[in-house]
Amino acid sequence: MPGLGIVGLPNVGKSTLFNALTRKMAAAAANYPFCTINPNVGIVDVEDMRLHTLSEMSRSKKIVPATVTFVDIAGLVKGASEGAGLGNQFLTNIRETDAIVHVVRCFEDSDVIHVEGKVDPISDIEVINLELILSDMQMADNIAKRIEKQLKTKKELGATHATLLKALDHLNHNQPLRLLPLTPEEKEALTAYPFLTDKKVLYVANVSEASLPSMDNNHVQAVQAFAKKEGSTVIPICAKLEEELSQLSAQEAEEYLRSLGLQETGLCRLTKAAFSTLGLITYITSGEIETRAWPIPSGTSAVEAAGKIHSDIQKGFIRAEVVSFSDMIAYKGRIAARDAGRARSEGKTYVVQDGDVILFYHN
Repeated sequence: MPGLGIVGLPNVGKSTLFNALTRKMAAAAANYPFCTINPNVGIVDVEDMRLHTLSEMSRSKKIVPATVTFVDIAGLVKGASEGAGLGNQFLTNIRETDAIVHVVRCFEDSDVIHVEGKVDPISDIEVINLELILSDMQMADNIAKRIEKQLKTKKELGATHATLLKALDHLNHNQPLRLLPLTPEEKEALTAYPFLTDKKVLYVANVSEASLPSMDNNHVQAVQAFAKKEGSTVIPICAKLEEELSQLSAQEAEEYLRSLGLQETGLCRLTKAAFSTLGLITYITSGEIETRAWPIPSGTSAVEAAGKIHSDIQKGFIRAEVVSFSDMIAYKGRIAARDAGRARSEGKTYVVQDGDVILFYHN
């Protein structure tokens, strides 16, 4: 289940947010815990105005944006790591995702039950963090004990065992593994194990319509201060508003946003941040057939990027002709950019940059 898992305590707005993301009432949103039992999966387009600009230039028949996969996972309660509520299923579902979107309630509403009886976003974050830490402690301990038994005959496992003990000590101090400084070798040793607290986290501060248009209040500020300490991003969103906007036409939604003093939807901000959290960038191909964004991990080489289109292009790679998006605009297309010497000929090892507009030459 690759992508980002949407997690949080019950009744924080996870399913409402997911409904808006997928532009349909896919996830049942109800005012009681465990409404979402089986995770819903939604594939969401990443809005990128560069594609529209290049499409007009190339007279493309269609636009294919990059996408992000979101998974709506059941609400969590205290004791999940010991199987409380839907705990075991929750932890299995989140383990299969690449990163976490942690929705935190930052609004007061007496009509919406809070599972803990009060609105306290930091306490909510800590409840979930603790359950994930406890789950990771259990896994690290089990793996370390198993490897310890193998050390007599497999001395090469010593470094992995030492790293697991280091991780276990860190977890015992109530700290997520993403905050544990590790050497490249130690990181490599832990990659085989899908630790929950090693995943990157993107916090969504869910506010009410009363906090529009600033989307700021004391709860949001508390979440921002917490996230800053661990280097995480916070996206304030009014999930209720986003769900309403998702039911309108593009023109109606734009007019409604402007009437509220907002420039873009929260979902647009969220999908861009989610894409970045996954460590992805896009390169672009553009022609009469289509203008397409190709998502790749940051640091991908030209020959690896070619394989994203087709393995045959990767195998027969000769070179990549690269024009930056800004040069495509400045020179009104590839041909004029080439004539001005702004089209670069790059080899297999060239590291692709976000927004590169690429033409691959191959056998």
